[in-house]
Amino acid sequence: MGNRTGSQRTGGRAQRLEKRAAKPVFDPCPPGQVGGQYRPLSDQDVQAIYDTALKLLAELGMGEVPTRLYDDLTAAGAQVLPNGRLGFPRTLVEDAIAAAAKKFVLHGRDDTRSIEVGGDRVHFGTGGAAVQTLDLETRLYRPSTLQDLHDFTRLQDTLENVSWFTRCCVATDVPDNFKLDVNTAFSLICNTTKPTATSFTLAEYVAPIVQMLDIAAGGEGAFSKRPFIKAHISPVISPMRYGEDAVDVVYECIAHNIPMSCITAAQSGATAPATLAGFLAQSLAETLASLVMVHAIRPGFPMIFSNWPLVIDLRTGAFAGGGGEIAVLNAASAQVSNWLGLPSGVAASMTDSKAIDAQYGAEKALTALAAGLGGGNLIYESSGMTASLLGASFEAFVLDNEMLSSVYRALRGIEVNEETLGYGAIVQSVLGDGHFLGSSHTFNAMERDYFYPKLADRDAPITWAEKGAPDIWQRARDAARGILASHHPDYLSQGQIRAIKDRFPILPVKR
Repeated sequence: MGNRTGSQRTGGRAQRLEKRAAKPVFDPCPPGQVGGQYRPLSDQDVQAIYDTALKLLAELGMGEVPTRLYDDLTAAGAQVLPNGRLGFPRTLVEDAIAAAAKKFVLHGRDDTRSIEVGGDRVHFGTGGAAVQTLDLETRLYRPSTLQDLHDFTRLQDTLENVSWFTRCCVATDVPDNFKLDVNTAFSLICNTTKPTATSFTLAEYVAPIVQMLDIAAGGEGAFSKRPFIKAHISPVISPMRYGEDAVDVVYECIAHNIPMSCITAAQSGATAPATLAGFLAQSLAETLASLVMVHAIRPGFPMIFSNWPLVIDLRTGAFAGGGGEIAVLNAASAQVSNWLGLPSGVAASMTDSKAIDAQYGAEKALTALAAGLGGGNLIYESSGMTASLLGASFEAFVLDNEMLSSVYRALRGIEVNEETLGYGAIVQSVLGDGHFLGSSHTFNAMERDYFYPKLADRDAPITWAEKGAPDIWQRARDAARGILASHHPDYLSQGQIRAIKDRFPILPVKR
């Protein structure tokens, strides 16, 4: 048979286990896997959706265009239509697509945590503006607080599959909008060094918050040179009009070099057509309107093309975050964005379930896998969200982190080479012990090819019963409690904290 690498035995089981424990474990499912394997649309479908979107922009146009933006758009080539709206000729839209940033870095304050956006790489992260938190103790929902936001931020700081963190809940106990925006940004810089994202209620809040971020970055102007927070903005309101306050925020973010996710979040049958194809055409037109806006202000400025199709239950009008329709829509949105060569943002894991139950798991896994296979560069809402985005859950964060490992493993696919085909191992096992247990080939595959969950239960029924028959909710609650009890990051110096508190209305929380 010859001497085939990978098919020879290397010692006893105890020795191999000792070796495995002594060396770093290979991660079989790291973030940044290649997506795009799932293409729900044919090439002809994509072209038809794109052509309809361009027709909408050219012939129907955009309404309620703020004066400042109107001047910039018309200077770039937009035209006033007979209906009084502002139309975008096909050439203007295609110029904006051609000039758009195709890849760029979302910086973390720790550069080892930075990620590149664009191309075919997939990263899962967070989003949302939940107004309720699923309480760890009562298992019931209550209004979200600033303390919750700090706790969610430090919890996710330990989770390897959350590639960036957008504030997941709104601190409902902070009624003042400026204080809310300031304290939200402060919670991010205190508790994580990952890339982060937030929103700004008004444009006038951007400059002072950037001053606070400069303190964290090391001095005046330091943040804008290497921005570690991006802005989530919805400058287009469905159907087909601009929102003045959000457009003003866009101008301020560009002035301070803050990358943006310009998010379109139309709802099927309400603010967009109920047909999935019509929905995709309108939603694409609206997200392209954001891109044209950015192009008119500063061509090539970093913008995530965040086309999020959202679904409502047409029987009740309630938002429906889980199901086959939203799974295929977001995968199709990613496909279209990738076809355009733009950094894509879609949404997944927006379960409608209120509890950590079977519905929760089915809806999250279905939509996350579809979005990843669809090739979304940034997949928002993918961790921690419950109750159709009304709720956020500590248990959900740790469970979703584990679920995303399995999604990344599926995206990674199957490596086929001489070693993995295992000819020598098959021959040796067949002519030898008659099984593959304990062979070096199996040991190497165990390290390289398989993900081993910590929370999902793989015990035999009798073992599970002997442990008290715990359910996944209990195991996740214990895991979340353990992280919150032990992980207290100290990412700002005492001097930085004092400087920030001297200048800004920072509210007290437990740290």
